[in-house]
Amino acid sequence: MIGTTCRPLDWDIDFLATNPVVRTKRFGMPKEAKGVRYPIRLLRYWFGYHLLRVEAERMGRPLDVAEIGVHTGQFLEFVRSAPVQPQLGRWTAVDAVMLTEKLRKAGYDDFCEANLEDPAFDLPQDYDAAVLLHVLEHLFEPEKVLAKIASRIRPGGVLIGGFPVLPDFLVASRQASVRRTAKPMGHVSVFSPRRVVRMGEAAGCTTEFASGAFLMRSKGSALENSAAWMRLNLRWGGMFPWWPGEIYWLMRKR
Repeated sequence: MIGTTCRPLDWDIDFLATNPVVRTKRFGMPKEAKGVRYPIRLLRYWFGYHLLRVEAERMGRPLDVAEIGVHTGQFLEFVRSAPVQPQLGRWTAVDAVMLTEKLRKAGYDDFCEANLEDPAFDLPQDYDAAVLLHVLEHLFEPEKVLAKIASRIRPGGVLIGGFPVLPDFLVASRQASVRRTAKPMGHVSVFSPRRVVRMGEAAGCTTEFASGAFLMRSKGSALENSAAWMRLNLRWGGMFPWWPGEIYWLMRKR
């Protein structure tokens, strides 16, 4: 795990077990996972929420947030369902297909319909934080897009994101393979912890936190009823962020 200011093992996992919101089909939960208490699939939202919460506490004021790749607004819904609410200013939805009325009901304030890979892409204003959960792996030039987004983050602000991860020595061959077979909107870029740090540096950011998420995705098995199993996965991810699975990170704009 990169960084020591964020400690996932100290973060609340219990609201995953008690929160009915996260069992809705909007969160893409497979049928067999809806009945378990600690679905590993939800770690994508859990990491994003806690990283944003910690940053809001650090700043001590409401944060203006740009969420890149909102789909139907699952992440903001997850944030709103958490027992501790981060201080939020305006929250902007950015996506290629904008379901404006649905997103307005979910609580988004502003809307930016944009193709991230269009050379003319730009965010409409400056922000304290950008959230990019499972977006960059769908882009052919993620470093360029990240740099554009970072240019709209205020000095000292953060970029929070996550995506699948592999050891660095496998990235080039795996990326070449997925690009040969990728379907529309499929994965076309592959990442390692080293690539995360390098792309942050190229965008004028310092990677303050990066952690893997799990040892094994158990997809609705009885293991996912165990808080101890969830914490074992988090501990493993922190120790081995390159382990094939997912990585979540926070970069700070210099």
